[in-house]
Amino acid sequence: MIPFLDLTRQHRALHAELLAALGRVVDSAHFVLGPEGRALEAELAAACGVRHGVGVGSGTDALRLALAAVGVRPGDEVVTPAFSFVASASTIVMAGARPVFVDVDPDTCALDPAAFADAITPRTRAVVVVHLYGHPAPIDAVVAVARAHGVAVVEDAAQAIGATWAGRPVGSWGDAACISFYPTKNLGACGDAGMLVTDRDEVAEHVRRLRHHGDGGRYRHVELGYCSRLDELQAAVLRVKLLHLGRWTDTRRAIAARYRAGLAGLPLGLPVERAEARHVYHLFTVRHPQRDALAAALADLGVGTAVHYPLPVPGQPMFGADERRWPQAARAAREVLSLPCYPEMTEVEIAGVIEAVRAAVARLAPPAVPRPGAEVT
Repeated sequence: MIPFLDLTRQHRALHAELLAALGRVVDSAHFVLGPEGRALEAELAAACGVRHGVGVGSGTDALRLALAAVGVRPGDEVVTPAFSFVASASTIVMAGARPVFVDVDPDTCALDPAAFADAITPRTRAVVVVHLYGHPAPIDAVVAVARAHGVAVVEDAAQAIGATWAGRPVGSWGDAACISFYPTKNLGACGDAGMLVTDRDEVAEHVRRLRHHGDGGRYRHVELGYCSRLDELQAAVLRVKLLHLGRWTDTRRAIAARYRAGLAGLPLGLPVERAEARHVYHLFTVRHPQRDALAAALADLGVGTAVHYPLPVPGQPMFGADERRWPQAARAAREVLSLPCYPEMTEVEIAGVIEAVRAAVARLAPPAVPRPGAEVT
């Protein structure tokens, strides 16, 4: 078996470093809003090219608090892509606003700036732009549209730490950016954790209050807040892993290059990397019209896969919209399949994935070609 992901390998290699970091926190008896968290905030802010990092309980909390900090209020509209993880939209609802879904680029599944521009109304307060799978969205074009209309920009960089667009880190373009440290991410905690990064002083200060019950200092609560604090144990773990992130990213990119070369020429959609982008390959996601059959064939051959994501966000039961309104998002949800891509993979496993994919694709019957004039559904 070639597992889709095996985190035990990463933790085995870092075992001594992680235990030393955890022991340091335990010995200090300082578990919340302490020196490890402050150091991680500074280190992540520097890595993203901004001045502020604010640690929170999860990537979802970072999105929710970012929306509040940039001024999203009940009754506002927030534009977001129709293909993403559900939190990119559910946090908009939590803020009392209405998500306005727009279709995505068919090659990268990123938000389409032209569709964003068309979706803006007098009620549009913000846009949540998602750097999906580790590939940056065309953030310069999104920011240009947003600035022309007085719309705030929140970057959902949950899957894209270390990625760049036009040589500039994701997380440094918008009014705020949100990072997830869920264990499976490129930089993952040993539990839930997240961070907001920003260059705006007032946004950072607002989120620091909101994450701590709206506390303005000395138990003086100046607004309705929340409890979402990055604990010291997770911060210590993440500081250890951050030292290795650059090497891990290079390895992910090398695996992706091997896959591209080994899978070239197949009737299989491979990830697109725009000229302006540095993709960090949180996921290596291929596309095939017989996705489920391909996944089953790969399972038979001993290769683990995953689907990110099987429904467009507006097609989720909680939203219940007709997904045909967003044809590119609906098509992506039918076709995407993620292959194993993580730094601890062996050379034998990488070659094995390539061999298995080639064999699995060869097994599949060619898709039916509709008769001329026949309706395509």
